Amino acid sequence: MRVLRGHDPGPEADREHTATLLANASDGTPGLRVWTPPRQVAFGRRDVREPGFERATRIAAERGFEPIERDVGGRAVAYSGDTLAFAHAFPLGDGFGDDRGLGSIPGRYERASETVLGALRGLGADVSRGEPPESFCPGDHSVRAADGGKVAGIAQQVRGDAALVAGCVVVTEGDARRLADITAPVYDALGVPFDPETVGSVADAGGPEDSNPVARALEDAFVGGPWSDSDPQIDRIDRDG
Repeated sequence: MRVLRGHDPGPEADREHTATLLANASDGTPGLRVWTPPRQVAFGRRDVREPGFERATRIAAERGFEPIERDVGGRAVAYSGDTLAFAHAFPLGDGFGDDRGLGSIPGRYERASETVLGALRGLGADVSRGEPPESFCPGDHSVRAADGGKVAGIAQQVRGDAALVAGCVVVTEGDARRLADITAPVYDALGVPFDPETVGSVADAGGPEDSNPVARALEDAFVGGPWSDSDPQIDRIDRDG
């Protein structure tokens, strides 16, 4: 498995590194990133079709969040520069992962949810599956602070020969406030219901107020779980951790 650390300062250039992981997975080499993407709002395919899409992108840009379009469905996700992201790419075909629950979309969602929950609980965070109503990027595969706000969301990108399981994790209380502040006007422009109080954080759930231990815990959980058959090869993009 190739483990990639660091990020590129530009959102579009940074996305290319994740795309390379997926391309390498199609050739048989799984890969993993856990990192802090540069500040941006990543719009999904559904957002692009909304009448308020151009207004939403202007709002994001005016507030210092570069608008980009991502390759999967779902709704817009903001990254403040402190928000964590993870992306795990692995090959499909020839029965890969069938015995570990990775051979189907539902199985991969189940494994990813277990992995994120285990990593965060190992840091002392009281988290569970699910999300409150009117959360950011609403979906069926989310993690929330127990009786609190949404902490993480999970998505997939699947092609014939490889899959990418990815998500975001809100770590600090300050990050949660920044994401609520930018998501509210963006979702309003898109006509998507959103309650700013539904943005939680790992810190709110009793975990650390520091993204570094959370990043390492997630990395260790994916590397040490059912996702990898080999020792990791660590590569860096830049000096950022």
